[in-house]
Amino acid sequence: MRSLSRTLGLFAILLLALLFSGVDSARAQDAVGDFFQGLFGGRQHPPQARPAARETGRMRRLVPHREYSAPAYWHGQSKAAKKDKTQKPEDPNAPPPFQVAVIGDSLGQMLADGLDEAYSDRADIRILHKAKDSTGLVREDYFDWPKAARELLAGGDKIDMAVIMIGSNDRQAIHEGAETIETLSPRWRERYAQRVETVRAAFREKKIPLVWVSLPVTKSEHFAADMAKLNDIYRQAAAQDSAAFIDIWEAFADERNQYQAFGPDINGRIVKLRSADGVHFTDVGARKLAHFVEGEIKRLFDARHPAPDAAPAEAALPPAEGTPPAEAAVVAPPVQIIAPSGPAPAVAPTLPADRPAIGQTQSLTSAAVAADGELARRVKSPSTTGEAQAAAARALVDHIFVEGGEQPSQPGRADDFSWPRGGAKVTPVSTPTPAQASTPAPAVVPSAAAETR
Repeated sequence: MRSLSRTLGLFAILLLALLFSGVDSARAQDAVGDFFQGLFGGRQHPPQARPAARETGRMRRLVPHREYSAPAYWHGQSKAAKKDKTQKPEDPNAPPPFQVAVIGDSLGQMLADGLDEAYSDRADIRILHKAKDSTGLVREDYFDWPKAARELLAGGDKIDMAVIMIGSNDRQAIHEGAETIETLSPRWRERYAQRVETVRAAFREKKIPLVWVSLPVTKSEHFAADMAKLNDIYRQAAAQDSAAFIDIWEAFADERNQYQAFGPDINGRIVKLRSADGVHFTDVGARKLAHFVEGEIKRLFDARHPAPDAAPAEAALPPAEGTPPAEAAVVAPPVQIIAPSGPAPAVAPTLPADRPAIGQTQSLTSAAVAADGELARRVKSPSTTGEAQAAAARALVDHIFVEGGEQPSQPGRADDFSWPRGGAKVTPVSTPTPAQASTPAPAVVPSAAAETR
């Protein structure tokens, strides 16, 4: 008890010394103080003074709102804005390129980026980036796409083909004067289809083919359901004049027709195709999106630029003047490709004319034999004759394959189960009689061969 009170007294004295000590440097060098500070909460370091602010002021990072800067926040800048679009010097003698104008919203921008990458090594096809983010066919007060389409066609760019992908921002009510039309109502769909037809009519008047690309499946189920309804409007509008409509819905969906962020790219590798917002595409996703439009671009490009058929024209040319008739009639022999396995036959093999309709009749019940009438043959030994060998072989075949008997084992073979192994077989013991049973059996002494085993 005295030792406990003495310990408490010492502890109180040390605690009071630490509390009333005003020198921080001495306390920092005190080993006893460090021990109790670490035991009851650790050392409390004095706050450090903040460095003086720079004269230029503190830079503040602002996160843009979705409504005013959707591309910068939701899926990043387009590739056209990221990289320096330095155009190579054009050849003045080269024919004018086939120009494809891509219009629409932010999805249209990504489609243009994917097409730009697809045709980056071709100078005869040029992609015109004419899409504008945060736009649609609903908010004509913000951006009027029917008017912009007419201005684009009246501009200085010669457009051979146009591709549009739009609608991701059109889940809004349509305001016409004092009237507000509810989103996706029957009246809303009617007015929206009219605006779609207005855009299509602008390109149809200029006889420029317009390819409409559908909206993709999205992560939100409600959003995806509305995008599917907009795709129905685009599909019906394209069916009126048999225009091209490219449906990419299933290309970016799983086997259950649901959204999937990962999927195969154009090379078959499983990569991330969609961005974090569940609406837009990654760079490889945009390249896959462009892959489905390349076929229609190739079809229209080949129709405008047919491949020259030079071979028939050269064959139809008459021989040059002064050329002897013998030399003019010389024709190079066709190249023969012979397989390396052997020389090619002179004529193709033909079947005999008198080929029988039915082949040789085979009996299903008789035992099949070899050409010499034997199925098995023992190893010849000088002590057996040919007739004895044949009889033994036939007896063995009948015993095994006809009677279903077991093949006799041979000493030392894998199927030899005799004991002792490799020795003489044990003779079977007969059943003892009552008199024999009363007589005790002699003890069996193991042989030397068994002992060595």
